[in-house]
Amino acid sequence: MSKNQHRTLYSDVELEEFRSIISKKLTRAKEQFNFYRQQIKDWADNPDFKIKGLDDGAGVAEYEQLCAMSARQEKLIQHLQNAIIRIDNKVYGICRVTGKLIDKDRLRAVPHATLSVEAKSGQ
Repeated sequence: MSKNQHRTLYSDVELEEFRSIISKKLTRAKEQFNFYRQQIKDWADNPDFKIKGLDDGAGVAEYEQLCAMSARQEKLIQHLQNAIIRIDNKVYGICRVTGKLIDKDRLRAVPHATLSVEAKSGQ
């Protein structure tokens, strides 16, 4: 039995460690999101794209890919912001299926995780 199974909450010190990790990831995610949004805006403002946009399948595909990456970043930002709310409420790191603490290594790798490996794999 791991020591996480004996505890029901992470300590304030541990929560602050996770807050730091999440804050850094959130900053990077917002920067990436803003980059994608600017590229999308640049494409929309480019008269050459509007003229040949329908003729250039590669250009349309690239534009659609930028839109998809932007949407993924936006979703990641929301997940990270929700994780900070869980830290503020002192419920961060609790698996929403098992009610047990999610392993620290998993949270360091995926700080917005809400499922333990056990719950994610369906065991």
